[in-house]
Amino acid sequence: MLQSLHIENVAVIEKADIAFSTGLTALTGETGAGKSIVIDAINALLGERITRDVVRTGADRAYIAGVFDELPPAVIALLEELELPPEEDSSLLIQRSLTADGKGSCRINGRPATVSSLREIGRMLVNIHGQHENQVLLQPERHVEYLDRLGELQAEKAVYTEAYQRYCRIRRTIKATTLDEDEKQRRIADLQQQIAVIDGAALRPGEEEELKVRRELARHSEKLVGALSLVRQAMNGDENGGERGALTRLMDSVAALQTAGQVAGEAAALATRLQSCLYDVEAVAEEAADLEDSLAFDERELAELEDRLALIQRLMRKYGVTDEAAVLARREEMQTQLEAMESADAYLAELQRQSDEARDATIAAAEALTAARRRAATRFEEDVCRQLTFLDMPHVRLEVSMEPAPLTAIGGEKVEFLIASNPGEPAKSIAKTASGGELSRIMLAMKSVLAEVDDIDTLVFDEIDAGISGRAAAKVGTLLRQIAGCRQVLCVTHLAQIAACGHSHLLVSKSVADGRTYTRVDDLEEPARLQELARIMGGEVTDTTLSAAAELRDRAVE
Repeated sequence: MLQSLHIENVAVIEKADIAFSTGLTALTGETGAGKSIVIDAINALLGERITRDVVRTGADRAYIAGVFDELPPAVIALLEELELPPEEDSSLLIQRSLTADGKGSCRINGRPATVSSLREIGRMLVNIHGQHENQVLLQPERHVEYLDRLGELQAEKAVYTEAYQRYCRIRRTIKATTLDEDEKQRRIADLQQQIAVIDGAALRPGEEEELKVRRELARHSEKLVGALSLVRQAMNGDENGGERGALTRLMDSVAALQTAGQVAGEAAALATRLQSCLYDVEAVAEEAADLEDSLAFDERELAELEDRLALIQRLMRKYGVTDEAAVLARREEMQTQLEAMESADAYLAELQRQSDEARDATIAAAEALTAARRRAATRFEEDVCRQLTFLDMPHVRLEVSMEPAPLTAIGGEKVEFLIASNPGEPAKSIAKTASGGELSRIMLAMKSVLAEVDDIDTLVFDEIDAGISGRAAAKVGTLLRQIAGCRQVLCVTHLAQIAACGHSHLLVSKSVADGRTYTRVDDLEEPARLQELARIMGGEVTDTTLSAAAELRDRAVE
């Protein structure tokens, strides 16, 4: 859950440190005080886009940091996968900054991270539901996501997705195989030419590296041969019989020691040791001579090496690979395609058999997914309608429409949530039926149902109380408090009935000093909390509004 939030130089907030608790936290304040900035700061920690406009006027940069604790296992696993492990106390620190010229940075547990990694982690930490979230309810194409989440249909969806993707792959292969005859012949000729070029190159895995070594030797052969020639001369001496070489001198020394050894045993032992050394020196001399002969490159050989390397590297660039083995693998792929095209009739018949088999498997998986969705839809309708009744909307009925549709990536039906606002009326699209206040309560009812299967610990509701008041608002507050029994919930609200239900209360206020606007966030305790509830209820704090606030608070926590 979100433990703390630090905001620095973001819009009108110069500096704020906010500590969050478990349960329901109400966030209130006058319009324009900066409540939305707090939500924007949380959004930034979740990897959402921020612009340099958020940097406070006159500041060099904006900085936001948040600490999360009690991390779900899925988040810990993802952090390990991204090599961003939690701190020793199993907490998670996210930092994000943006300079006035638009340069930003992200850090997770002190390590640099990308925004995409931050977004991936953020989606598993916090769900923010606001007016923009209501718009999702107006998009029928998104309704199937809600239904699948409620039904926990991951297994059924995985089976269907695998079957559908296999079917699509086979259909694409069939389409590619059934080219018109001219295109087919052109493709055959192109494949034959490419295969011939690769075959003509006679590639051998590892050859490029060997050639690079040989080329390097060839480029320095003159210097190497000169050095080895000096070794030959030093070992064998002058070929014209002039200066004697090291080998001749060593052999003479061995003979002299052997003669001396006939009298002195120590000399005989030295002769034996020197003879052993002589064998090693003779071997070195022979290998040096062979190496000298092998390094005798000429310009023609160097040119051949360069040409061969250029051919190999040209083929690797053409096929976008980095070694000869990969080029040969591409050659086998093209050979398979060529054989398939040259025997297209038999190949197409086999593909069609596979397609029919894959289609049947996809249809079966789609039917299983549809059945699971219908079961989830029935439960969803019952649970949401029960919550709507609690929220003073007893005559509003939610129906989940599931119309058969051609198979797509999401299944074999079109899912849409319909609403009947009054008894006897047919259910219609939410977008055409629900008012702003109704939409907020419908969304809350749905979210309260989904919260049971949601593995995200922190929920943020941003002004979902738009268009409601009175008894309905009190019911919304009660429901939010219920949801907070198993989740951390933060709710931005303008209604006292909802704020009174909070386990804690944060007040966002602003002031002006020296011509600058400053915003602060205070954690309210009694009696300051009653003062704020009274302000929300009546605009002015009086004995009457304070008494009403106290009564409201007492009812909310019963």
